[in-house]
Amino acid sequence: MTGTANTAREALRRQQAFTAADEAALEGLIAVRPAAAAPRPAPVWDDATVLEHTAVGDRYRRLLLATGTIARTALAGAFLMITVPPSGGERILLPRPMAIHRRHPEAGTVEVIYGIAGRGTTALADVGVGERLLVTGPLGRGFEYPPGARTALLIGRGVGVCAVMGSVEDAAAQGIEATVVLSGRSLPDLIGVADCAELGAAVIAVTDDDGSSGIPALGERLRAEFGTRPPAVILVCGAGVLARLAAELGAEWGVPVQVSLEAHMACGLGYCHGCAAPVATGAEVEGPLVCVDGPVFDAVLPGSAR
Repeated sequence: MTGTANTAREALRRQQAFTAADEAALEGLIAVRPAAAAPRPAPVWDDATVLEHTAVGDRYRRLLLATGTIARTALAGAFLMITVPPSGGERILLPRPMAIHRRHPEAGTVEVIYGIAGRGTTALADVGVGERLLVTGPLGRGFEYPPGARTALLIGRGVGVCAVMGSVEDAAAQGIEATVVLSGRSLPDLIGVADCAELGAAVIAVTDDDGSSGIPALGERLRAEFGTRPPAVILVCGAGVLARLAAELGAEWGVPVQVSLEAHMACGLGYCHGCAAPVATGAEVEGPLVCVDGPVFDAVLPGSAR
């Protein structure tokens, strides 16, 4: 077996182990949110022009897309389905779900950040400036601040930061004091540092390199930071173990927790019923879907009041 094959197999093993750990962490934690106060915007199909396509650190790519309707209507935490054009004679059949990282309604643009992980994102990385991508959105139910909230703790890891960045934008617009945990493998890998600086949000940067991103260390740090003055709400995306930590903190502090889930999707519209959320239901009852009932759900520690 070649070194490349060994590396690929090891990466797959790590991904499967991480997924299993996340599934275990989310068990019994996820609940469908109460009905939203306002209807969500209707999605549109748009041939969006690629205005910029740049590297973000060593692991990610950033797309700036011209799509005015989506830029003006997308709510924080919403996502897009991006159809990847054929590459090297190979057709990519299914679109890829991606969180909207930033919204620029005046310019009519949105930003998406993604990591290259498979055939679809490898092909997407070859798309050049000036080309068009078929995008569908805005999709899903996003994050919502509770009425009267003046402070918020937002936690994101890797590209999960993108899901919470819209809420950082909303916090800046609404005068909410936001503290954002940015988690990643190393400091150069962190997404959102410049965005938070632009939006006036405080940043807690944690990495695998120095061990500060470990759940025990992060939990200790956040309890020390917020123990006497907890935030009004916790918003989180990026790993099941982070969602469970957020739920534990929410139970201790008596504050609500919302979590954005990541899932493989074929349509993003609820037609294929392929992205079941980890919510227990009766044997004859179909459970909620990540794409339409989420991606943002409540995270409630079993046995605690909702």
